Amino acid sequence: MSTVSRESARRAYLAELQASPGRAEPPTTVSGREVAPLYTPDDLPGFDYESELGYPGQYPYTRGIHASMYRGRLWTMRQFAGFGTAKQTNQRFHFLLAKGQTGLSTAFDLPTLMGLDSDDPRASGEVGRLGVAVDTIEDVHDLYAQINLHEVSVSMTINAPAIVIFAFFLAHAQERGYDWKKLRGTIQNDILKEFHAQNEFVFPPEPSVRLVIDLVEFCTKYVPQWNTISISGYHIREAGATAVQELAFTLADGFHYVEKTLERGLDIDAFAPRLSFFFNAHNDIFEEVAKYRAARILWAQAMRERYRAKNPNSWKLRFHCQTAGCTLQAQQPEVNIIRVAYQALAAVLGGCQSLHTNSLDETLSLPTERTATLALRTQQVLAYETGVTNTVDPLGGSYYVEALTRQMRQEAEAYFRRIEEIGGVIAGIENGFFRREIAESAYAYQREIESRRKIIVGVNAFVEPEQTPIEILRLDPAVEREQIERLRQIKARRSREEVERHLQAIRRAAERGENLMPVLIEAAQARISVGEAMQAMADVFGRYERPPTW
Repeated sequence: MSTVSRESARRAYLAELQASPGRAEPPTTVSGREVAPLYTPDDLPGFDYESELGYPGQYPYTRGIHASMYRGRLWTMRQFAGFGTAKQTNQRFHFLLAKGQTGLSTAFDLPTLMGLDSDDPRASGEVGRLGVAVDTIEDVHDLYAQINLHEVSVSMTINAPAIVIFAFFLAHAQERGYDWKKLRGTIQNDILKEFHAQNEFVFPPEPSVRLVIDLVEFCTKYVPQWNTISISGYHIREAGATAVQELAFTLADGFHYVEKTLERGLDIDAFAPRLSFFFNAHNDIFEEVAKYRAARILWAQAMRERYRAKNPNSWKLRFHCQTAGCTLQAQQPEVNIIRVAYQALAAVLGGCQSLHTNSLDETLSLPTERTATLALRTQQVLAYETGVTNTVDPLGGSYYVEALTRQMRQEAEAYFRRIEEIGGVIAGIENGFFRREIAESAYAYQREIESRRKIIVGVNAFVEPEQTPIEILRLDPAVEREQIERLRQIKARRSREEVERHLQAIRRAAERGENLMPVLIEAAQARISVGEAMQAMADVFGRYERPPTW
């Protein structure tokens, strides 16, 4: 663009802005980034198509990790589901598969996420509430009953007890005759983000990471198609982080896992292709798209140049997306359908490999069958009716998107330097760095809402005087009693001596630094419970109490 035409465009913009009753303040993204009125080649000085943009399926994967992207194969539609007992959740799984879902995603209840049994006094009132209750391998048998694990990929969102739950899953597969080498799926197994944001940790950071690497090492040898860590920015963003913080902290965690696995003696190309990511899809479409593009570039560069991976599959950042639960509102909940649709569009324009779309009622309760179906239909309309899959990376080359991508990449690299300067990820957890950064961003965003500089439809603008009630899913309190009774019966049938033998084997492996997967699989087959296995490890590792952050 010539200097004359550029200046002419600037004057025309200012004249129209002054003559209009619109806002005078420069608009900002959800994360507070100021947005220019117009983007031109001048916003991309020195831009090189081959190195910064390139082609889909080729390094640095700015435009996607597959050459044909959705023209070749759609993303996996993987709706998050879990409530009540394992049998109830199994029914929901079959319902979703019948409606056209192409993969399963398992939500666990809070006691299970914290490594507690349903009969633990600390679990009272929470059993089966926010996800499915899993206490022993018998629950896993019920959870995946009549689901062919050679054909359907399974995702499990669990972290502190991930190694225990996955041992139960492998024991279930073994008892049902499945070949571990044919199992496909993902276990979140990302404990670092729990210390940053979600707080569902049990052991101190160092032994917690050791368990993550135990699972990676075991699967690399015996379950080669399994995604061993879903390195998660989703909950970091939900806690109030900006898009850049989500990007930077998530990749920093990923680098930490890579380094710890390399210290274990594994070759980078043996395990890196099975690392995956989990990102948030928030409201600002272009900021989110730029975030995903920057993530692919940064991961590819680090894996090839810093860690010397030779296999291109090690360079590719594969990611699941979930629409932003923190954006859902109790006021006018039907509007959540619209929010979710645009967030899903951002995820797909950004090149996700699988996607969960939230249900309109998730801010009030677990989804009903009706709202879960609507959420799935949102993805299906996006895939089959909008034309968004007709060409690969339709936003590639947009001056705005490319400028944002470059900017986010640079800001993430600045965070990497800061994390290195404070001593790394574990040091950042212990001195409160990550939590302070997230808290300050959350506070700034809340002030924007309260001042109405950021508009939330139905909350601080376009408010309805009366709310129309919607049907919500209500769990029968009998579910908790049923689950506790089932667990009581399982424990009553076991040999006390055999139980203690397996728990002692867990303690011994933990003390010796041995990989805990083999002894946990054996314990699962002996009907050891989640809480018992976690306590045996806590006897060695201790339980973590966070030091004051401020």
